[in-house]
Amino acid sequence: MRSAAGNNLLNEERRRAILEMLQRDGRVLVADLAQQFQTSQVTIRKDLEILHVRRLIHRTHGGALPAREGALEDPTLREKEKLHHEAKLRIAAAAARLVAEGQVVILDSGTTTTEIARALRNFQNLTIVTNAVNIAAELASSSVEVILTGGTVRKNSFSLVGPIAEEALHRLNADILFLGVDGFDVQYGLSTPNLQEAKVNRVMIEVAKRTVATCDSSKFGRRSLSLIIPPSALHRVITDHGIPKSDLRALKKMGIELTLV
Repeated sequence: MRSAAGNNLLNEERRRAILEMLQRDGRVLVADLAQQFQTSQVTIRKDLEILHVRRLIHRTHGGALPAREGALEDPTLREKEKLHHEAKLRIAAAAARLVAEGQVVILDSGTTTTEIARALRNFQNLTIVTNAVNIAAELASSSVEVILTGGTVRKNSFSLVGPIAEEALHRLNADILFLGVDGFDVQYGLSTPNLQEAKVNRVMIEVAKRTVATCDSSKFGRRSLSLIIPPSALHRVITDHGIPKSDLRALKKMGIELTLV
């Protein structure tokens, strides 16, 4: 029979291992951890609650994120660029394959959509509408025609928001929108930390024939401050193979097309 001291030691070892996994993968899920450590989900939830109270992690529905990625935080573009970079490159390549010459494409702001812009720069007859100053600059020397919405600049993300951006978008029509998000909860919907950004995103969805969510798997199971749309409003999701199996099943059940890279 194990002593209480022995149990405590094992608990702490498991919690340290959870922190290491979180640092490596950017996110952990209760079900996966229970399987990994061959223990109950109740035990894992207790571990996560303790780590949350110690401010070492940020607890989310079904798992946890690093403490610095709380729902109210809005990391700068440069910080976000470093996260899950390989997955973003694969997502961008898959997104580019959905685009044909002569189309009008909307790209919202974000690191994944910036990679999509780079993947589209060799098109000869393409119009890209964006509210991202950095994306417009990225494409300025290419053959792609670029329409920048105008609006108020958000310092952290180089995106343009507010009534001017919304008004410009209302005057346009597009074939496809590639939407990057900060949070993707299959029950709640797609979300972002900024209320004004969410409003601009909703107008983009209104004027585009098809909406494609482009996000790496770390965004799943996460809710940010402001809801953009429910998942049912999407036509397709492009993500990597790290997406939780339960989320994959839920999206398929909704009839949403999925591309895993």
